[in-house]
Amino acid sequence: MVTPYGNKLAVYLISTYFGDLVAKVCECLLRSGSLTFANILRSTKLNKLQVKNSLLVLIQHNCVQGYVIQLEGGFGEAPRILTQYMALFDNIIHHLRFPKFLAIVSDDLGKECSDILEGLLQHGRLSEDQILDRYMDTSNQSEAQDTIKNNFRRLVGARYVERCPKPEPFLAPPSEEEVAATKKRRVAKASSVFQEPETLEQRVLAAAAPMESLRFLLESFVNDDNCMVDGERKENNLMDGDEGRQNDQELDMTTQAQKEKKVLWRVNFEEFVRRLRHKACVANVKGRLDEGTATVLSSILKATRSAETKVKMGSSVPLSMDSMLEEVIKTEEGRSMNVDRVRAALVQLGCQVPMIELDETFSIDLGAIIELAQVEEVESIVLKRYGREAYRMFRLLSKASRPMETEKIADSTFVDKSETAKILLTLWKDDYLQMETLTANSGRETTYMVWKVNKGLLWNHVLDEMYHAALNLRLRLVHEIEQEKEIILAPKGIKFEKRVERLKKVRNVLESSLMKLVDATMLFHDF
Repeated sequence: MVTPYGNKLAVYLISTYFGDLVAKVCECLLRSGSLTFANILRSTKLNKLQVKNSLLVLIQHNCVQGYVIQLEGGFGEAPRILTQYMALFDNIIHHLRFPKFLAIVSDDLGKECSDILEGLLQHGRLSEDQILDRYMDTSNQSEAQDTIKNNFRRLVGARYVERCPKPEPFLAPPSEEEVAATKKRRVAKASSVFQEPETLEQRVLAAAAPMESLRFLLESFVNDDNCMVDGERKENNLMDGDEGRQNDQELDMTTQAQKEKKVLWRVNFEEFVRRLRHKACVANVKGRLDEGTATVLSSILKATRSAETKVKMGSSVPLSMDSMLEEVIKTEEGRSMNVDRVRAALVQLGCQVPMIELDETFSIDLGAIIELAQVEEVESIVLKRYGREAYRMFRLLSKASRPMETEKIADSTFVDKSETAKILLTLWKDDYLQMETLTANSGRETTYMVWKVNKGLLWNHVLDEMYHAALNLRLRLVHEIEQEKEIILAPKGIKFEKRVERLKKVRNVLESSLMKLVDATMLFHDF
């Protein structure tokens, strides 16, 4: 779900970190989708070297993924092999969350592991030797190489770090079976069991991802598919004719470490999103229900974390009651909880728990918890922006199973009908409600309006507003930092104590507000 202001925020982040030239290439890919090297040249009007270097930077920092596709040739022509490049919006936006990632690792594994992770966040992709050299150059502590390598292994073991994907995987055209399955999905779209087909980005990332058996394997393999070297590409790996082939050869997507057949490592964003999703679910349950229920949920998620393989899942991994109790009593709050209290917590979390203890497993519907958190977030926005009466109306409509008339909304919320119509129209103009005009013929023609909340469209609109607010906060923060430079460069003897104090307070407010917005955007986009 990429929104207009989401794209603007992503381009601004790339411009801030890597400069305007790289941002121009990134903006071109975000706006137009996957493009060949030649098409990027035409769209950006940059020269070959500028586009090549910009793509190298974006790929190095996991913001662009290349892939190879086969296109059918014309009459009497052989199929063409094209290399295309795709911007990874999620990975760009993750730059806002780097402080959260470092905090998670620092709390879980310690400062030394956090320092190693910081190097990967700064440089995007590094070999094990490069990670070791960088840590020894930047760290003030004289640690042994074995200690540093052991900390790196702990990061890999906890799945915070993974092997890099293939530079340019081949994306095979869909088979006849896949085409038939797509047609069946279209027929079943009206069904409640309909599942959206994979997007192009999902297919590319799946093709590029290393096998699960290799993804977190520390031993390096000389013939690893991830390590492509010059001369191993097919001769027909061209872009647009002979000129495209030459550009593709010039644009070597492998770094020096790959040429030396060394395994490159990067931060596993998927694992951090999973941890933050669990944290958000526990925080919501704690605020909405009680601390004991939150403790049970946290224990379940912790016990099943290693078995959870996908970032977005509807439910937690099933867990038996005995395993659950074993995990609960490890926590300080859980030591005072008995079986009945755990059962009561499971009921509050939506599980069907039998009265008689059986050898059963229980799974928590995390999707329902996230949806409740999303509704609460939007309700709080409506309350702050439009007032309590609008909040009551929005809350009523968000829970309603069908559209409601203006008069019925007024009666249910105890608000005057004329005032109700004004508030509803305001919410409709700001895209928080949908309105339909119906005509009834009972003797005479009567026209009336009905209102409803379309959560899918509204969530997308709210997410775009959040990206807009985050962009404004970043711009304001940069402005305040520019003012600080003036104070820092001032001659000695000139004091700006009041001004410095004010700027510190403003920066704290802006940074804390930005972090709250980052959490909110993850709620609507990543979870």
